[in-house]
Amino acid sequence: MSVSRRGFLQGLGVDRTHAAAFMAARGHEELVAEAMQQGRQGGARMRPNLPPGVEAIRISSNENPLGPGKAAIDAILGKFPEANRYPFNSTPLDADLEILIAKLNTAKRENVVLGVGSQELLKNAARVFMSPTRHLVIPSPTYGDPAGFAQNALHYTVKSAPVNDKTLKTDLSALLPLVKGAGLVYLCNPNNPTGTINTAQEIKDFVAEVKKSSPTTAILLDEAYCDYASDPSFATAIPTALATPGVIVARTMSKAYGMAGVRIGYAVGDAATIKKMAAYRMPYNVNTFGVAAAVASLKDPQHIKDESARNKTVRDFTTKFFADLGYTSTDSQTNFIFTDIGKTMTAAQFRDACAAKGVMVGRDFPPLEKQWARISLGTMEEMQKATDVFRSVLKPATTTSSGKGQ
Repeated sequence: MSVSRRGFLQGLGVDRTHAAAFMAARGHEELVAEAMQQGRQGGARMRPNLPPGVEAIRISSNENPLGPGKAAIDAILGKFPEANRYPFNSTPLDADLEILIAKLNTAKRENVVLGVGSQELLKNAARVFMSPTRHLVIPSPTYGDPAGFAQNALHYTVKSAPVNDKTLKTDLSALLPLVKGAGLVYLCNPNNPTGTINTAQEIKDFVAEVKKSSPTTAILLDEAYCDYASDPSFATAIPTALATPGVIVARTMSKAYGMAGVRIGYAVGDAATIKKMAAYRMPYNVNTFGVAAAVASLKDPQHIKDESARNKTVRDFTTKFFADLGYTSTDSQTNFIFTDIGKTMTAAQFRDACAAKGVMVGRDFPPLEKQWARISLGTMEEMQKATDVFRSVLKPATTTSSGKGQ
């Protein structure tokens, strides 16, 4: 028996507005993070007990609070009649997505490999380019999956250099002495959790220096948050990756595109490098719904421009709120801010106090976990409510700050 789109949603007990949140699976990462945190504290519950009528504001996983755009939702719902088909046997094909990504980046299909979000791609890069004698180089702090996988699953060496202590930007010059003999260098740009960027020219010069001093070292540039960058000095490194063997740019549909629960990512690089990555791709790794949503989203660039502008307005509002209280934030180019709240309390105390009032902010980010808090950006309405909670939790700092890097 066939099921209409409306019938499917009615069966779930939701309307099309709520379908976006359903498809995006917003909140899963927060639940995992909270469970880990409470586990360390001996707790068994996953959600805090809140007063009656108080709804949690979940701003801890850098998810798009609005979910996928209309074109993506329509594409997902339209694919349910083809749920019985593998992605290589449905319309559009996974190959169609690869071809579209290549076209949008002035490349060929052989320059693209798909992944289950970007996590599969980050892990596969470690598998391809690292070994017991070829280490990983990362800034600290940065997104933890590559280092965690290298150390805990592969048991390989990880070497790190701290971010700039004034701006919290990735210090590329501090990384260079570590790259000799490395299997892989990982850069998240814009960086998570600091929110800062390295300029297009800085990245290009860094790649050239790495290839000069250690020609066989691969470089993975994670651009998960690139669609939120508003600084004109930022630009994608895809042209550099296409022109330089051993350089890869990873992207995800989980952030600005609002599809964290749909799990679509891709990597771009020169053909020989991507061929090595593709050898580790899981069979049938992407799904029919995700492929359709990704194709529809990539054909709707205005939606991403609108989302980026919406996010910047919320980011400016939230950053100003903390600055007016005297708390410093980095120059974030993402959908989260990184704020030094250590003048009056530790980051853990801030997080726990906010959670008690129904506002969930980011987990610890060593080595800055004592005073810096990562706060994801929700809708303007959510952030207005969240800042009321922040004001009740924080004491005004004794000095006013305009923000690091600004």
